[in-house]
Amino acid sequence: MSRILNLISVQLRKDVSARGGIPRLPARTVCCTASKHAEEGDAASALGKRWKDTADTVIIGGGCVGASLAYHLAKGGVKDVVLLEKSELTAGSTWHAAGLTTYYHPGINLKKVHFDSIKLYETLEAETGQAVGFHQPGSVRIAATAARVDEMRYQMTRTHWHVTPQYLIGPEKVQELFPLLNIDKVLAGLYTPGDGHIDPYSLTMSLAAGARMYGAQIYNPAPVAGLSPTADGKWDVQTPHGTIRANRIVNTAGFWAREVGQMIGFQHPTIPVHHQYVVTATVPEVKALKKELAVIRDLEGSYYLRQERDGLLFGPYEKMEKMVLQDSWVRDGVPPGFGKELFESDLDRIMEHIEMAMEMVPVLKKADIINVVSGPITYTPDLLPMVGPHQGVRNYWTAIGFGYGVIHAGGIGKFLSDWIRNGEPPYDLIECDPNRYGKWTDVPFMCAKARESYGFNNVVGYPKEERFAGRPTCRTSGVYELLKDKCSMGFHAGWEQPHWFYKPGDDTGYKPSFRRTNWFGPVGRECRLVMEKVGVIDLTPFGKFVVKGKDSLKLLDHLFANTMPKVGQTNISHMLTPAGRVFAEVTVTQLTPGEFLLVTGSGSELHDLRWMEAEAAEGGYDVDIRNVTDDVGVLGIAGPNSRKVLQKLTDEDMSDAGFKFLHCKNIQLAGVPVRAIRISYTGELGWELYMDQKNLAAAYQAMMAAGKDEGIDNFGTYAMASLRLEKGFRGWGAEMNCDTNPLEAGLDHFIKQNKPADFVGKAALQEVKAKGLKRKLSYLSVRTADVDPEGNETIWLDGKVVGNTTSGAYSYSSQQSLAFGYLPLELCSVGQQVEVELLGKKFPATVIQEPLVLTEPTRTRLAKKAKAKA
Repeated sequence: MSRILNLISVQLRKDVSARGGIPRLPARTVCCTASKHAEEGDAASALGKRWKDTADTVIIGGGCVGASLAYHLAKGGVKDVVLLEKSELTAGSTWHAAGLTTYYHPGINLKKVHFDSIKLYETLEAETGQAVGFHQPGSVRIAATAARVDEMRYQMTRTHWHVTPQYLIGPEKVQELFPLLNIDKVLAGLYTPGDGHIDPYSLTMSLAAGARMYGAQIYNPAPVAGLSPTADGKWDVQTPHGTIRANRIVNTAGFWAREVGQMIGFQHPTIPVHHQYVVTATVPEVKALKKELAVIRDLEGSYYLRQERDGLLFGPYEKMEKMVLQDSWVRDGVPPGFGKELFESDLDRIMEHIEMAMEMVPVLKKADIINVVSGPITYTPDLLPMVGPHQGVRNYWTAIGFGYGVIHAGGIGKFLSDWIRNGEPPYDLIECDPNRYGKWTDVPFMCAKARESYGFNNVVGYPKEERFAGRPTCRTSGVYELLKDKCSMGFHAGWEQPHWFYKPGDDTGYKPSFRRTNWFGPVGRECRLVMEKVGVIDLTPFGKFVVKGKDSLKLLDHLFANTMPKVGQTNISHMLTPAGRVFAEVTVTQLTPGEFLLVTGSGSELHDLRWMEAEAAEGGYDVDIRNVTDDVGVLGIAGPNSRKVLQKLTDEDMSDAGFKFLHCKNIQLAGVPVRAIRISYTGELGWELYMDQKNLAAAYQAMMAAGKDEGIDNFGTYAMASLRLEKGFRGWGAEMNCDTNPLEAGLDHFIKQNKPADFVGKAALQEVKAKGLKRKLSYLSVRTADVDPEGNETIWLDGKVVGNTTSGAYSYSSQQSLAFGYLPLELCSVGQQVEVELLGKKFPATVIQEPLVLTEPTRTRLAKKAKAKA
C-alpha cells in the first residue's frame, strides 16, 4: 500500500493514451472554463458546413448515446437527422468512461439493450472503417458469500430464456479466466463470454462517422440556447448559428440534460456523481500472460478490474456515506465551458476498496499508479436511464441519466430509433420510462436516492427489494400516518403502500431473502382474512384520470379495444399499440354522460397519460384529460363481510340486486362523499371507494369501527397478489405488456374486435388472429420447497428451454405455488408436465385449469343457477 500512497502526488501529471478506453487528460484536471464558442457571425467558419433550418429529428448532445441515435435513425432511413453538440463530440461523461461492456443485467429487458449494443460494436468498425478498440475477453462476477451464490442462481433462472449465454462456474474456472486472482474466498463466479471493454472515444467517433455516412448532419460547436414548442407540435431549436424547426427533439445531453429540460419547464431528476478509477503502469505478471484477462467484478469489494494494455484498471463504487455528489450543478448549473475536464481525485475515499482489491489480486500491491481519473457520471434516483417520449409536451424525447452509457448506447439508439420510426417501442422497457418520475421527485429525494443507488451498486439484489433513502416523499395517502407503524411499507411511484401487516409475535421489518421470509406467514393470515371475513387495503397509488368533453367517448372508443361502459357501469379495457400489443390495462367507469374515470396501476400513471394525450392531440379530439391521482384517495374493502360493514355506514342499498358487480354509485359513507365501484382485485366480494384525499382517514376509521364484529382488519399488496393469482387475474407488466398481444395473454373477453370503432391495433390484431398464435399464457402449479416463483423464471422440458414465467406466488387457499407462464401452443394443454427453474433447481410443474379459485361473482352466479334448477 505504501507504494501506492507514494505515487498519489504524481499520478495526475501522467499523460495516458486514449487507446483502450483511457482518456488523454488535459493539463488541468479540475473544474475550469474552456474557451468560448464561436460568435454567431463566425458560424460558417466554425461549422464548416451549410446550416439546416429544418429537421425531422434534432438530437441534443454528442456523447455516445446521442451519436448512436443519430446513426440508427439515419441508417433506418429517417431523413434530416441533426445532432447538435455544444463543444466537441464525447465532451462530458463519454470521453473519460472506463468503457466496460457486458451482456449481463439483473433486469429482463435491459438485457436486450446490452445484447444489441455488443452485437453492434462487433461489426461497427467494418461498417464505418473507424477502429473502436473493442476487447471481448469475457467477464466474471465473483461470489464470496453464500448469499452471492444464491443471487447468481437467482439470475441464472432469468437468463436461460434469453439469447445470451451465461454460466455459473466454480473457483477453478474463475482462476483460469483470471490467473492472477487469489481464490481463497471465491465460492463461484458468474461468467459471461463476449463481455469486455471498448474505447468510448473511438466508439463515439465511429458512430458519428456512420451517422454522417447515412446522411445525418452533426454540428459542433452548436450549443442550444432555447427550445420553443409550436402550435402544431414541432419545436424551434435556437442556437448561435440559427434556429432549426424540428418535428421532434431528443435530449441526450448527459449531465447537461437537466439544463436542457429546464428550457421547457422540466426538472429532470438527474445528478452527476464523482466516479474514480485507477490505472497502473505495466505489471510484469500481466505482460507475461498469453491472453487477455477476463474483466472481474468483485461484488463484496464493490469494484471492477480489467486489463489495460500491460497494466490493470481498477474502479470502485464507494459506500453512500463516502461517495460525492456534484449537487452544486443541480443547484447552480454546470459551470460554463465544462466539458473535457475532471475533478480532483481523492484516493482516501477509495482506500478501503483498494485494500480489498490488493487482497483479491495480489499483484496490485506492487503496481505503480500512473493515472487516477475522477469524472462526473449521471445518476437518476434508481440508477436506470430515462428513455422515451416525455409526458406534458409533444414530441420531446429523452435518453438521459445513463450511469453506464457505453454499454447502453448502441442498444438504446436502436430502441429509440425503432420507436420513432414505427410509432411504438420495439419491446417493453417501462423500467426506463422517463414518466416514472413526477413532481414528487424533488431535489432532496433525488440526491438521497442517487447516493443510495451509487453506494448500493454491488449489494445483493433480492426479490421484492426495498430501498429506504429519501422516503417518504410528499406522496403519502390520507391513511399513511395511521398505518405506517403497523406494516412493512413498499414504494410505488413515490407513494408508501402497505405490503403486509404486523401482529404481536411477528418478525417485523424488511428482511430480504431469496426464499420465504418473515412476511410469508402474515400474508397467509391476510389472505384468510379476505377469504373468510373482511379486509381493508390502501389503493391510493392507483393512477386516476377524469376524461370528459365533446369527443370523450369517441377518443376512448378509439383508444380502447373494449366497448365503453354505460353510465354508472365499469369495465376492464386495454389500450393496444398499432402492432396489436398491450400498452396498458385500465379500469374505465362512465360517471355521467361523456365523463369517464380511468384508473391504472401506480407505475403506469404518466406512462398511460402521455399515450392518451398524444392520441388526443394528434387526432384533434375535443376532450379534457385531467390527472387526479394526488387528489383522490382510494380504499379497497373485500371479503364476505364487506357488504355488512358498508351497509352499516350508508343508506344506499348495498345488496347484490341493489349494487351490482361492475357498477358505480355516489354514496355517503359515514358522512363522507364517496364514489363506490363494486370491483375487487382479490376476486372476492368487494368495493373500491374513491374520495377526497383529506377524507380518507375518517372513512377508514369509520369502516374499522363498523367492522369490528365482522372481524375486519388490514391487508396489503402481497396478499392481494396471491389472491389475484388464485383467481387467474392477469397483471399488466407481467402477463401483458408491449411484448405480448392480448390474444396470447388470454384477454379475448376484453377485446371486442367486432365493435364499430377502429381502435388502435385493431387491424394488427386481426392479422395476428388470422396467422394463428405460436404461444399462449398457461397456468401452472409448481411443486416447490421453500421458494416460490415470482416471474421471469425459465421453464424447461426434456432439458430444453420452452418458455418463461410471468408472475408467481404461493396460494394459501390450496397450499401450493402458482405461476403464469408463456409456453408454445403445443404445450398448453391441461396436464402438460414441465419444469420451472428456481435458485438453480428445476421443480416439477403442471399446466392446470384456471382459475384455481372461482371469483365471488362467479360463485354467486353459479349458486343462483343451482338454486333456480332446484
